[in-house]
Amino acid sequence: MSARRTVSLITLGCARNEVDSEELAARLDAAGWRLGDDNPDIVVVNTCGFIDSAKKDSIDTLLAAADTGAKVVAAGCLAERYGEQLAEALPEAAVISFDDYTEIGERLDDVLAGKTLKPHSPRDRRTLLPITPVARAAAASSASIPGHGVPSGRADENLPDGVAPASGPRTLRKRLGGGPVASMKLASGCDRRCTFCAIPAFRGSYVSRPPEDLLAEARWLAGQGVTEIVLVSENSTSYGKDLGDLRALEKLLPRIAATEGIERVRVNYLQPAELRPGLLDVITGTEGVAPYFDLSFQHVSGPLLRRMRRFGDAERFLDLLARIRERAPEAGIRSNFIVGFPGETPGDFDTLAGFLEEARLDVIGVFGYSDEEGTEAFSFEGKLDQEVIDERVAALSRLAEELTAQRAEERIGTDLEVLIDEDLGDGGYEGRAAHQGPEVDGSVTVQGIGLVPGRIVQAVAVDAEGVDLIARIKAGP
Repeated sequence: MSARRTVSLITLGCARNEVDSEELAARLDAAGWRLGDDNPDIVVVNTCGFIDSAKKDSIDTLLAAADTGAKVVAAGCLAERYGEQLAEALPEAAVISFDDYTEIGERLDDVLAGKTLKPHSPRDRRTLLPITPVARAAAASSASIPGHGVPSGRADENLPDGVAPASGPRTLRKRLGGGPVASMKLASGCDRRCTFCAIPAFRGSYVSRPPEDLLAEARWLAGQGVTEIVLVSENSTSYGKDLGDLRALEKLLPRIAATEGIERVRVNYLQPAELRPGLLDVITGTEGVAPYFDLSFQHVSGPLLRRMRRFGDAERFLDLLARIRERAPEAGIRSNFIVGFPGETPGDFDTLAGFLEEARLDVIGVFGYSDEEGTEAFSFEGKLDQEVIDERVAALSRLAEELTAQRAEERIGTDLEVLIDEDLGDGGYEGRAAHQGPEVDGSVTVQGIGLVPGRIVQAVAVDAEGVDLIARIKAGP
């Protein structure tokens, strides 16, 4: 073609979606599409379909993109989950499935040519792979799994600039943003059956990426200027179970941390029930691995957690936190909680509030329960009025804000290893300490001269503003 077609990629939702968008970007670049936000021919929105608020945000973004006059394509979780139903409700956008990702360039060519794409009928993607985890490796290559894309028959020298080579990292990827931090997908899908969650049905069964592919991608990211890697998945503590090695993550983390150019590695999305002692030791005791625990508690009432088809209770979770802090007293710990789940009593809510007061978490996410089609909880009795849910969310959010600010104040006077993210000018820099994950947690502001984004500096916390810290560079020995 005489002129490259232009496409803009908008990513909504979690870091896993960001990785998927970078796979799409690489495939589009290889197919001759130019990535850019200025007057694009097509806007691709990588949607989120997790809860009601995320769905609304996705729909609003698709409509806003259509208002620009560009052709619009809906990709991602909302598109996969609803398929033809979304296409019927939103004729402004063409709808594609995860199965279209490997031929995304051709799909967009069709859209640009005015052809109508036939939307898919949603299906339970868990049926695409064997039930037994260790039997999935051979079958996974035949299923389209975002973030696991394997280019075939491409020589390294023919790949566009900034795209991971076919030999080495076997994931097509093109960075869409700069900065020293990048997420890397450990695995996709989930085998858990939480009664409130629809993700396994549209993301599929759990599939780990081979360790050597991850190590090669880590080297490639380091070559792109990345110094901190954030490992993401739907459930990182399950990594390796389909590879026949439940200790795979314990073995992998030190190897990624040892990658030349990588200053820090952190792991997101840890299941408390699967946090084995060996993994806890590796996260708290390995140089270059952040002592950071993104723990999926969801609630702390034992009976309510059983209704969620989850494990644990306040006592067990407090014991886990104590074991973490015994090994790493300044470890960063965050979690999310669902308020208003069917059957939640005032006593359950009070138990949760009491737990938060004792747990001293760095970050607390509070979400109101919303019915999700296709989940077991959708048919549960004991649904709470929305007014009650909203009141509990507001009350717990106020408490969370107060408690996390107090936790930040507790860190005043402590030593911090701050990875510099950005030069703010006038001698100020923004960064993140080991206990702070990118985007979702607080930050550290430090004063200094000649600090370099992407490098870690030694500092001491001198003040706090909410969950954010203010620090000064430590004097040399």
